[in-house]
Amino acid sequence: MSISEQRRREVIDALRRGTVPSHSLDALAVGLARFEAATDEALDRASAGQAGFKAVRGEYGAGKTFFTRWLAQRARARGLASAEIQISENETPLHHLQTVYRRLTEHLATAEFAAGALRQVIDSWFFALEQDVLAEQPPGGELAEAELAARVEQLLEQRLARISPVAPSFSAALRAYRAAVARDDPGLAEGLIAWIGGQPTVGASVKRAAGIRGQLDHNGALGFLQGLLTVLRDSGHGGLVVVLDEVETLQRVRGDIRDKALNALRQLIDDVDAGRFPGLVLVITGTAAFFDGPQGVQRLPPLAQRLHVDFMADPVYDNPRAVQIRLPGFSHESLIELGGKVRGLYLAGCADPGRVLAGADDDYLDALAKSAEGQFGGRAGVAPRIYVKKLVDVLDRIDQHPGFDPRRDYVVRMSAQELTDAERAAMPHPPPLAPASSPDDIDLPPP
Repeated sequence: MSISEQRRREVIDALRRGTVPSHSLDALAVGLARFEAATDEALDRASAGQAGFKAVRGEYGAGKTFFTRWLAQRARARGLASAEIQISENETPLHHLQTVYRRLTEHLATAEFAAGALRQVIDSWFFALEQDVLAEQPPGGELAEAELAARVEQLLEQRLARISPVAPSFSAALRAYRAAVARDDPGLAEGLIAWIGGQPTVGASVKRAAGIRGQLDHNGALGFLQGLLTVLRDSGHGGLVVVLDEVETLQRVRGDIRDKALNALRQLIDDVDAGRFPGLVLVITGTAAFFDGPQGVQRLPPLAQRLHVDFMADPVYDNPRAVQIRLPGFSHESLIELGGKVRGLYLAGCADPGRVLAGADDDYLDALAKSAEGQFGGRAGVAPRIYVKKLVDVLDRIDQHPGFDPRRDYVVRMSAQELTDAERAAMPHPPPLAPASSPDDIDLPPP
């Protein structure tokens, strides 16, 4: 895969920080070929107006976030939009669908625009309406500006007729937004975009201008999602991939909140199955404990029935088309393969590729992988993030210091501050955390 120098640097910078890059993931993908055909089929069905749901199952380090970003990247390459939402009790509780919808619009991305593309999508929708009006004119025919505006207004009302029954305030805000843009009123236009995006702090004057009242609620958010899907399709985007990441955090919230969240997830899945959201692909991620344990999906039997998959002992025979798929995680061999991909990407931009390759050859990639795995008791599946981070650090040192020999000068050390909670828990002898300087620094478990 060929990527630009800027993209290459952005990917390496993300790996240097120990995070998953937001793009160019095909250059790093390991073990995902088995999912390509089923994934592309689901995206093609979404482009044709169908909806789908997928649950991604994997332990920490299996690559759930990488997989969903890889899926979103493939979706955007096919003309769909995408949004990744981190589920959390305080910032994005799953049972508050109005908050989930707001996060969706904040992270909405297309092939042309990064996260926050809501206004660009809506503007392109109005442009598409104008182009549709012009396309209906005979060759050589021209419309006066006033007539063109009237025709666009007429077509706008026809398109809004599909949205108004399910989300009347959504269509009212779109109508008022177009009028605000035509009058060159940027303040009102921004306020209306915020309302369409589900923001709760829109002023009363903005709402009065559009003839709308109140705040977006749980059920209203579902109608707004339908409206957004209509706008996406009419503006040339085949559909929308929405990823609800880290859903397993529901296991740690209070019981009544967990039950509400699980029921909200069941409602979303049922609405997808009923065809309420044409063009939507809804994806959730979670650990095996979330799908199989008593504090997760199994707590709500109707949801457990919808997500159940009979996994065989050998993952080689897994069904990628199933409602739930599992990521087997990294082995020592796939860890080395990942290291080779990272090294190849790094070599494309360093000053002396030959010297860097000699310092970090295949034997060194193998030795570094064994060292990283050893820190986690030989568990390769926990090591990918920290392994890649250490590898980029080694490559940086070789690139900048001609006398640096990683076999002689580099020792793999892991501090508690650079590890996640799951990584520390996986270590037989985890490094101690820095002592708390005040009582506020002590992280107490919830009651």
